[in-house]
Order: sequence, then structure tokens, then C-alpha cells
Amino acid sequence: MILKEALHETEVVLVRHHIEDPRLESELLLRHVLGISRVQLYQDLHRELGPREEADFGRLIERRLSAEPVAYITGHREFYGLDFYVDRGVLIPRPETELLVEKALGLAREKPIGSIADVGTGSGAIAVSLALNLPQTRIYATDVSDSALRVALLNCRRHGVADRVCLLEGDLLDPLPEPVDLIVANPPYVTEAEVREQGLATFEPELALNGGYDGLEKIRKLCCKLDEKLHPEGTLLLEIGLGQSQTIVGLLRGLFPLAKIEITPDLSGIDRVVSLTSIRKNSDVAGEVYRGSMNKNCSIIL
Repeated sequence: MILKEALHETEVVLVRHHIEDPRLESELLLRHVLGISRVQLYQDLHRELGPREEADFGRLIERRLSAEPVAYITGHREFYGLDFYVDRGVLIPRPETELLVEKALGLAREKPIGSIADVGTGSGAIAVSLALNLPQTRIYATDVSDSALRVALLNCRRHGVADRVCLLEGDLLDPLPEPVDLIVANPPYVTEAEVREQGLATFEPELALNGGYDGLEKIRKLCCKLDEKLHPEGTLLLEIGLGQSQTIVGLLRGLFPLAKIEITPDLSGIDRVVSLTSIRKNSDVAGEVYRGSMNKNCSIIL
């Protein structure tokens, strides 16, 4: 079988099993087996697959048909134009999360940002992307999972930023040694029921998906500690899920009544990033409102 035929037949099989982007995934799997680039693949479409290559390709197709994500099969995922290693210890980076990077870089063009915390770094995709674009900025990357931090370290080394990204093990903001100018966070925000009912944690780590009974448990915990870990004039960029924006804005407004809050939709029109800027309390009254709201909103998790 030549490569062209292998691609076509695999695409047909993937379509039959309702797998999105069947042509792209066929290419990724075949390129992985052959160890070649996309350009090389299309230059050699009439080359014959060897018996071992054909057998290996077949095994990868079977794994994909079992619903295993192609990123775990190949160990690669592109994010913000960069190639990242991923395995089942980390969440696969999503295209919509690139919006966090774009927003962070936009802020850096408006004012100096000396330090950034990437909270729940996972594969390190956000931290590495920011480190490459902001070489003068100190970057902390936290995660509660040591497996995730090992993957993040591999990616930091792969992209030459291991000396500028400080990896810290711990929950959310807890491991940060100092307040920072910018917090970028993609915490778990899927409800526990959705994770269970949809089998979302079959391959990806539940720790990175499960946001509790309403999807907001980790977000509440993070927001209630912002005044300890974010400079008063700093900014929080928070990725959120479908239908969560108004609840989260209400939480933040209760905690920080004087802050500037914005919502940015992703390319699908879904509210995706909440931006909170300036948590400074400019009066005793604001301080009292803040403390009362914090007690109300945070008592269930503190």
C-alpha cells in the first residue's frame, strides 16, 4: 500500500467512526509512524509502506478508534505555534486556551510585567509560550501534580526556557513565593457530573478537569486568595467554561468591588476569559465590603 492509499483509507475509517478532522488525524498518525514532516509526507505519497510500518500504522488506528486522543498516541500537541510533548499525566492543550496567551501578551505591550504566575500549568504550554515572548519576565508555573510538572520541565527544556520558568508543586496559588503582576489560570471548570457522565477522564487526568459539583470550586478557591498573591494593580486572566461568566463576575465583584472586570469571548463566541485588573482597596468602606463579601463567598472552602 502506498502512502496516498493509506491516508485515504484511514480517513474513510475515521469518518465512519465520527472522528473530527479525519484527514488531519490520518496525516498525524502516519507521519508519527514514519517520523517525517508534513512536507515530506506529501512529497512521498507514492512511496510504499513497509510491512512493519503498515502494522504499526494499523495499531495506531486501532488506538484512535478506541477514542484515545491522537495527541496521546503521538506524544505531540501544537499550541501557539509551538510543539509540546504531552502524555496522559497532563490535559491536552486546547486552541481556545491560546486566548490566555494572547491577552497576556497584549497586557505586556501596554505596561511592564515583571512577574507572571501560570496556575495549573499542566504541560507548561502557557508558561513556555509566555517565556519565549517575554524574555525579561520572571515566570512561575504551579501545579498540584508532580507528573504534570515533569512534563512541563521536559517542555521547558525543549524550548530553552528551563532557566526562566520556575516550576512549583502545590495547589493553585499556594506555592508562589511572592505576589506577581499577572496571574494566568486555566483551572478545572467542568462539573463533576459532566466528567462522570461523559467519561471525560477516561484518558485525560480527572484532576485537571473536575471543578466540583458546579465546576467552580477551584475558581472560588483561587479568587479568594488573590489579595495575597497578586499585586494591587495586577491582573488576573482566568479561563472559564460555557455559561459560567456571570456567576464568576458576581463572585469577583463581591470580592473586589473597585476592580475592572472584562469578559472576552473565544472564536466560537463563548465567554472564555475573565480579566480582573486592580484589586486595590481605596477606602475603609471598600475594605469592609470586601471582607464581608469574602466571608460570604469563601466560607465553604476556607
